[in-house]
Amino acid sequence: MGDAVLYYEDVHDGDQAPVLTHVLTRTDLVTYAGASGDLNPMHHDEVKAQAAGQPSVFGHGMFSMGLLGTALTDYVGIGNVVRFRVRFARQTWPDESLSSRIVVTGKRTEGDQHLVDLDVRLLNADGEEKVVGEATARVPARG
Repeated sequence: MGDAVLYYEDVHDGDQAPVLTHVLTRTDLVTYAGASGDLNPMHHDEVKAQAAGQPSVFGHGMFSMGLLGTALTDYVGIGNVVRFRVRFARQTWPDESLSSRIVVTGKRTEGDQHLVDLDVRLLNADGEEKVVGEATARVPARG
C-alpha cells in the first residue's frame, strides 16, 4: 500500500481513487486512545458518554482523518502529499462502516512540480459525510 506510482499524465479531472473501507470497532477506539494519549472518556466509556447525552461512545476525529489519509497515500504514494486539510462533519460510531471517496478536482504544474488537487471525504454506508476536505499531491511525470 502506498507504493504504487501515480503519474501526472495518467491523472484526469473526475478520476476516483480506489475506495478504502473500514468498520469502526470499539477495539479501534481503545487502541487509538492509548496510542494517541487522547483518553477522553467519550471515546471509551459507555456510561460516561451516555450520561453526557451521547447514544454511545464515538470515534476520535483524528482516527477518521487517519483512515482518509491512508486512502490518500495509497493513491498518490507515501511522501507525495503536500497539503491535507479536513473538517470533521459528523461523529463516527462503533460498528459503522466507513469508506473513503477521493476525486481528482484538478492538476497543474508549478515550476518543476506536477500537482494534483483532490476532494477527499470519509462517508458511512448511508452516505453521511463524516470527514470532508481537500488535498494536494506532488506526483512524478513520466518524462
